[in-house]
Order: sequence, then structure tokens, then C-alpha cells
Amino acid sequence: MAICDQLEDPKMVKGIVKRGVTELVTPGLSFNDQVLERSRNNYLCSLHFGKSSIGISFLDVSTGEFMVAEGPLDYAEKLLQGLQPSEVIYSKGSRKAFAEHFSTYSFSTYTPEDWVFQWEYGYECLTKHFGTSSLKGFGVEDLPEGIVAAGAILHYLQETEHHDMKHIAQLSRIAEEHYVWLDPFTIRNLELVYPQQPDGIPLISVLDQTCTPMGARQLRRWLVMPLKDLPAIQERLSVVEALGQQSDLLQQLAQRLRQIGDVERLISKVAVGRINPREMLQLKRALKHTQPIRELLADTSIDPLRKLADQLNPCSYLLERIERELADEVPLVINQGGMMRDGIHEKLDELRSISFSGKDYLLQIQQRETARTGISSLKVAYNKVFGYYLEVTNAHKNKVPQDWIRKQTLVNAERYITEELKTYEEKILNAEGEINSIEQQLFLDLVAAAAEYTAQIQQNARVLATIDCLAGFALVAKKRGYVKPEVNEGFAIDIEQGRHPVIEQQLPADQPYIPNDTLLDPDEQQIMIITGPNMAGKSALLRQTALIVLMAQVGSFVPARRAAIGLVDRVFTRVGASDNLSRGESTFMVEMIETASILNNLSNRSLVLMDEIGRGTSTYDGISIAWSIVEYLHGNDKHRPKTLFATHYHELNQLAEDLPRVRNYNVSVKEVGDKVIFMRKLQPGGSQHSFGIHVAQMAGMPNRVVIRASEIMHHLEGDKSRLQHQQKVKEVPKNTYQLSLFELDPKFEQVRQLIEKTDINVISPVEALLKLNEIKGLLENGKKG
Repeated sequence: MAICDQLEDPKMVKGIVKRGVTELVTPGLSFNDQVLERSRNNYLCSLHFGKSSIGISFLDVSTGEFMVAEGPLDYAEKLLQGLQPSEVIYSKGSRKAFAEHFSTYSFSTYTPEDWVFQWEYGYECLTKHFGTSSLKGFGVEDLPEGIVAAGAILHYLQETEHHDMKHIAQLSRIAEEHYVWLDPFTIRNLELVYPQQPDGIPLISVLDQTCTPMGARQLRRWLVMPLKDLPAIQERLSVVEALGQQSDLLQQLAQRLRQIGDVERLISKVAVGRINPREMLQLKRALKHTQPIRELLADTSIDPLRKLADQLNPCSYLLERIERELADEVPLVINQGGMMRDGIHEKLDELRSISFSGKDYLLQIQQRETARTGISSLKVAYNKVFGYYLEVTNAHKNKVPQDWIRKQTLVNAERYITEELKTYEEKILNAEGEINSIEQQLFLDLVAAAAEYTAQIQQNARVLATIDCLAGFALVAKKRGYVKPEVNEGFAIDIEQGRHPVIEQQLPADQPYIPNDTLLDPDEQQIMIITGPNMAGKSALLRQTALIVLMAQVGSFVPARRAAIGLVDRVFTRVGASDNLSRGESTFMVEMIETASILNNLSNRSLVLMDEIGRGTSTYDGISIAWSIVEYLHGNDKHRPKTLFATHYHELNQLAEDLPRVRNYNVSVKEVGDKVIFMRKLQPGGSQHSFGIHVAQMAGMPNRVVIRASEIMHHLEGDKSRLQHQQKVKEVPKNTYQLSLFELDPKFEQVRQLIEKTDINVISPVEALLKLNEIKGLLENGKKG
């Protein structure tokens, strides 16, 4: 959308006033509060597809936040899923790559020319904007693809007439090593910030007790980027604990924070000269409440709170100037006048006196002419067409003096002017025009003075957002009985009486949530295989565990009696069912892709959640895949990821007999006659029943179908083939994941050595074929031997 403005002052030119395009508003570039969402950042994203990695940059022009990162495709996809930009730009030459990897996202897109995405040009754009000779001070010099992406954003700003964006004063690096890895599937499956269903409730809806828009936006970023830095996590938790123990302080902070408003976006508008008088009043209110917040925090005995207090700048001089110059009640737009106080500009005071006394004189004219003519209903009025005039009803037309000049005839009245009236009109209007001109200049001077404090107020906004989030965590913890988790450098996860933070809030007041314990330890209980019927609560338990871990590493208290969380660096989930028809991928294919991504990115600190793996194919295929995945997770030589594995395949219970770190659990049910009651309680031991027919009956399946299904099930359960099937399960060969591939045959060792000695960077295609033939010969000789 193009915005056109007058480019000339109508008072200074004759004829048509020149107009032109002054700004192009796009989905990712807007300062308009009607377009922006209060609690969400409005990011513009730039993607650059490099040879071996993707550069990605995000800018929220409404706040000045500018970030850059670089990494593999899945990292870029994770950031896109987590930060959800409103618009994405990429080069025209990258259209095919973008469509191949990101076609499922519904972003607004724009494709600048390829030359915009060049390292030299991007580097020049960035250094020119920041006024530096290099980017070393921003710590991004080693992100060449990221620099290209960030430079393209600055080019796009110029292309859309967004000049002099002085509030974009920093470029921060999204350091992958600082945050928990959440792949796009996990962010979606755990419903951290967006529900999967229209009527769903994401985690953020439960945790968001923030009082400011900046706090709400920061909470959203925290949830998709949990910390791996133990000291930083513990510092957040200690602040939440301290605030929770001081109810008066928490209440006073909340009262003050509610008065702050969106100071982050306000100062951005100041910096680009787009703030209106009422928004300047809100900025004054924000500054007025910053100092009391600073004092509240400084008076505590908690070091982290005092540290936050030290980072707040009350901007006292600016506050005093706004209070001294800006009126208490101001118009919405600058050209309506009445913005500035009396006593700050001598000429303004003089003109106001003329304007107000002139209006008094008009009243005197009305009273004098009424007395002279005897027209009791006479009145002096004004409109933009005729200016000031005398209005006489038709009943008194015969009393009009000869020196009055008729100007307009109405149905019931006539309007007149006099020489005296026009003289005073000119004097008053000239004064009012000059008053508006002076007031506008005074307001612009005040805005320019406020712009000098952009960096300080942006810093205040960041600190206030942090305080707001942590105070919100403390409030949620008090309301809902959350406890402080013990986050440590160990590897175990030990949760006592854990609860699902979202589900427990949706239950009726008289229905308590059934809590459960979860213990995952890479040395003793690395994998929990959980069986039980549908609707028993298996999936909820999986998500509950992940949410508690992530809440702890965000710095929040957690819904449990006790929680000891060994730092997690990656959380993977394979839950739910969906297909990707646009890419021709079935539900089962999507499941396998997500599972493959998990198995290829494991670490010792990973938390893996797998729900009903293999259900999209035949029974034997499904069991085989699920079985081999558990063996792989258990027998991986490099890593021992902590795993919750929910399944309907009761055959997998056999694994606990063969794999020492696998334990069987089931979600208990109680059979009462022909009915099933779901107890929602996790207990040791595997389950042998799925109760699928009972669930079908509860869902309203026709009774004939339920009866027939029961008959078929009884027949199958009594079939010898079932007993043979169970025996086959017990006879499955033991896994060999612990063995090296090359320990199976000496010939493989020769192949390995041959491959290791080959330099793939210098070998020619012909030499490669010869080498492949040599390897083939070794293997064939091995078979003959």
C-alpha cells in the first residue's frame, strides 16, 4: 500500500499542491497500531540461500529489533516457525529453493533482484547504516550469509521509502548455542505459542500475566527460545522466587507496569518522527512510572533485582521538559492546535491573547448590534466558507441596518457581514494560523529532543519487558501452585506429581488433575515405554513432561510437587498425525520424516517424545519400525537421549527384558462390568489391552458395529495365530546396534580404510568410478570366500 502526502505547504504555493508517495506499507513494515498486534512482533524476514548454509535476518521496524543468524536448513525453518514473520524476502533466483523448502508456510513474500543479495553490498549497507567501518562490534563478522540477508533488509527499507530509521541501532546475533533446539515439529506439536486447532489453548495463554505489550512480546520469544545457560536460568528463577515471596512488591510492580504502555514502539515512532501528541503524553506517563519502578527494585535485597534497577534510566531531563511544555489534554493530530502550554513561548502567548480577546470582541459586537437594532435573536457565527457573519431570522429582516452587507439567504434566516467584522476576522484567523504554526514547530522540537533519548528508552523497554515477564511468572506460580524447579548440570529428569499446565486449567473446578511422576535417567531409566488405551492420557503425559522441562529452562516455576531438571539442549516430539498434501507426503511419510530428523540430531542432553510411531502402516511394519527405533535410541554408542515412547504395540513390552535401560509403564484403567474408567495414573508395568472397542462405544459408534467388533476380537484372541505371533515377538533376534559395522566381516575393515584414504576434494570422476569398482571387487571376493 502506498501512502501519498502533500510535499508542499498549501500556504506557500499557488495552485495545485504537489503530492507524492512518501511510504510503502507492506505486511512486514508498518508503524500503524491498527495493523500491528499488541502482543506480537511484526517481523520482516530476509532469507539468503548460500552454498552450504542459509542466512536469515529478522527486523521489527516498529520496535527497532534487528537480528541475524546463519545455519542449516532446519535451523532456518525452526526460526521461521518460532518467530512467525509477517513477510519474507528472498532473491528472485531463490524462488525454486524457497518453494521447495518453505511452500507450506503462508508468508507474504517479495523477491528483490539477485544483485541485492551480494556480500559486498550487504556489508556496505550495514556499515553505512550503523556508521561503522566494520561489523566486528556486533559479533556477526563470521556470518557471511547472515550479513547478506541483513543487508537485503536495509535495502528493502530504502526501496519502500523508509529512510532515517535511527531507532534501528543494534544488530544482534541469534546464537544457536545459547538456546534449546526446538525443531519446527516440536514448536507446533507442543502448542507453545499457537494452538493446532482453532479452539485450542497454547501454553502462552496460561503463562501470560504480563502488564505491558513489550513483556507479552518478550514472553513469546522466550517460549520458542528457552535457555541452555544454567546461570542465566537460575538468575531468572531466583527473581521469580523473590517476587513470589514479596506480595506487596509484586502488586506495586504490576500497578506501575500497567501505566507504562508500549514504550518500545513509542520511542520508535519518536525516532522516525511519526508520533502524535497523545502518544507523547503516553511516553511522558511511561517515563513518570519508570523511576518508581527503579526505586522499588533498588530497595530490595535481591541482587538480580538491583541489577535490573541499575539498568533503568529515568530520563529525568526529558520527563521535565515534556511536563513543562506539553499540555495535559492534547488533540490526536498535530495540526489541531492546543498542544503546548502557556508560558513557554512569548510570541505564542501574545497570539493566543489576540485570538482569545478577539473572540471576546466579537461577543461585544453581537451585544452592541443587538442593542442598536433591537434584534434579540441576533448572533455572530462562523463557517469555513463565509468566515464570521451576523445571522438574522426572517421575522427581524426589516430591522437590518443599511451598513450591513447581505451574504447568504437561508429558508428561515439571512446572513450578513460588516467591515468591522471582516477586519477582526482577519486578525483572529491570522493569529490562529500563526499559533498552529508555532505550536507545530514547538512539538517537533520536543519530539527531536526525545529522539536523543532513543537508546536509553529502548534499553528501558528491554529491562521493563524482562521485569514484566518474571513478575508474570511469579503471579502464575502463586495462583496455580507451581514450584521452583531445580535446574542442574546433570542428565536426569525427575518430576514428582507433575501436571499438564494447559489441561489442568481447562478442567471443571470440581475435577482435580491427576498428577504423575516421571523419571528419566540415562544410566538407569533412559527410555519409558508407555502403553494403555486411547484417551487414557499417554499423549498428555508426554507433552506435560516436555512443557515442564521447557518452562523450567525459560525461567518459570512449574506445575509439580518437585522437579529436578538436568539441562536439556534439544527437545524432539513425534506426536499427532498430519499429512502434507502439497508436497505429496502421506501421514505416514510425514511421521517418518519427523522421526528421521530426530534420530539424525540426537545428543546426550536430548529429550525425545514419541507417540504411536508406526501406526500409519501395517501392524508388522509398524511394530518393526517402532521396535528398531527403541533399540537405536538405547544402543546408540554416542548418545543416550532421554525418551518417552507411547505406543499401542504391547509387543514392545518385550524390549524391557532385553534392554537394561528400558522400563515399561502403563496408564491405568479400571473395568467395571462392560465399562472402562480411565484412571489417568501412570504405573509400572506394561499393558496388554488397548480397549479400543470401549473407546469406539464412548464415541457413539452404532451398537451393531460395537457388538460385531467384540465378536471378531474374541475370535482373534483365541486364534492360535495370536499365540504364534506372541512367540515370534519373543524370538526376535537381539539387536546389534552396539556392534560396529566393520566388526562383522574383516573385508569391511579393508573397505573402511580404502574410503578413509580417499580425498574426495581432489579425486576426478573417472578415478571415483575406478575406486568404486575396487570396493565392489573387495566385497564380491568376500562373498566367494
